[in-house]
Order: sequence, then C-alpha cells, then structure tokens
Amino acid sequence: MEEKQWYVVNTYSGHENKVKEKLEMRASSMDMEDYIFRVIVPEQKEIEVKDGKEKEKVTKMFPGYILVEMIMTDEAWFVVRNTPGVTGFIGSSGKGAKPFPLTPMEVDKILGNMGISRLEIGNSLNEGDTVKVISGPFANMMGKVKTIDMENQKLEVALDLFGQETIVELGLTEIDAA
Repeated sequence: MEEKQWYVVNTYSGHENKVKEKLEMRASSMDMEDYIFRVIVPEQKEIEVKDGKEKEKVTKMFPGYILVEMIMTDEAWFVVRNTPGVTGFIGSSGKGAKPFPLTPMEVDKILGNMGISRLEIGNSLNEGDTVKVISGPFANMMGKVKTIDMENQKLEVALDLFGQETIVELGLTEIDAA
C-alpha cells in the first residue's frame, strides 16, 4: 500500500475553509477515511496594532491553497479533484499525471509555523516504532523510538552506531515513519 503524504490543493481564493469542510464530509460519506486524512488551511496568527490596541488576526499563509494528507490512489485523487471549489493539485503536469507530494521538510516548515506536527504521536508514532532519520548527522539511519516528549516535540531514538546501540534526542521534524 502507498504511504500517506501531503499534497497542495488549489481552491478558489476565499473558499479554503468551505473546501476543507466539503472534502472532510466527502471523505467520510464516500468511505475514504483510510485514504484522505487531515485537511489543513495553512494559517498563521499575527498581532495587529490598531488605535494602540493589540489585536490577534489570523491570516492565510497561502490564499487559494489547502494541504491534504492522503494516500494517492486513483479513487482518492478523484474524490479530492471533484470536490466543489477545488481547481486542481499543485505539482501535477496535467494529462492525467498524479501530483508530486510535498517533501517532509516542506510540510514541517508549514505545519511548524502553525504549531502542528506532521507526525501524529499516538496515532502514527508510538514507543517501539521504527523511524527513519531524515535530517542532521544521522540522516538516513533507522532507529527505534525509546521515549516521546510531546510537550517539546522531541523523542529519544536508539540508533545502531558502529554496532553499539546509541540513544539520540531528535525533534519530530528530523524523523519520518519508517
């Protein structure tokens, strides 16, 4: 089975939240919850000072775009593409070619700004799981999760370094599910 990845979906500008709602409803009603997972409208909070008063304002990071975490099957692709308000996927060359997913680092950057993690701890990541290190000095190594520190978005992973089990602390953005 394919793995779930993040894709950028183009929507009518100003309709991002409506499209998110419709897509979530369609995923549920069309029994696609095993293929279409999280739908996110990338937003960030900004502090605006007006008349000497601070006001928190939420702005869209990418107006006209939403992120969809999904397994790219023909059926899932069809469901997303045909959701009202969706104009297409970013990274598809057209002519029926499936789009390219975002890289874990791109996703971490966007979700990190929103205080969201790409990996859902407890859902997709548990102690004892094998993970792949995707950045830093241990990139491309596989290790087992020993402890998870949700609050600080860190984990301790046991890596095999020259035949020795070595525990290293990694951030969630440095690993991917194996």
